[in-house]
Amino acid sequence: MFRRGSAAAALIGLAFASTSAQAPTFKLVGDRFKPLTYEEMTREQRLMIEHLLQGERASTGGPFNVFLRSPELGDIAQQLGARVRFHSSLSDRLKEMAILMIARDWTAQYEWYAHKRLALQAGLKPDLVDAIAAGKRPAAMAPDESALYTFVTELLDTRQVDDPTFRAAVAAFGERGVVDLIGLMGYYQLVSMALNVDRYPLPDGARPELPAIPRAAGPGRR
Repeated sequence: MFRRGSAAAALIGLAFASTSAQAPTFKLVGDRFKPLTYEEMTREQRLMIEHLLQGERASTGGPFNVFLRSPELGDIAQQLGARVRFHSSLSDRLKEMAILMIARDWTAQYEWYAHKRLALQAGLKPDLVDAIAAGKRPAAMAPDESALYTFVTELLDTRQVDDPTFRAAVAAFGERGVVDLIGLMGYYQLVSMALNVDRYPLPDGARPELPAIPRAAGPGRR
């Protein structure tokens, strides 16, 4: 659960406006990782910000204040994120479903907050979204949703995918779709880790929606 202390509040919601006509205006948010000002940034960090603002995302919200600490890695990561989000062979409905499942697996509250609305807009049924939030298999799913749910759950829980699950995923999405799904899962796990390590805050007025789910600790927890 995210908590808003005075230290966190001091780091949240910095808006940037430089006196230089060439400096972009943007907003970074963080908790453990202090939001950087444009003046504090290195050339590589400024380049990453420019790429974010010029790209399809056109936003610096989410994990990017964290990624700025390693801007060469961060710039590659944001390009991967744009690829898996905006150029996937999967439909928006299925992409958002997979993202919600990753957010649930990591209890990444901001990731859930950011993508729940997008998932509903893309056509996921509220009952399905609620079941994922509760850590339960949805009672009713379309065939492609069922194939995705089984594939994602099995890969997260066992680190493997058995033959029937693989064949069902290929039948539903094609081989490219399976690889696009793996890429999407990998990227949003990276995002969830960054957000959780930072303790990235929810916007003012928003409350965490994911209940805690007890799980074993350590590398062998699955």
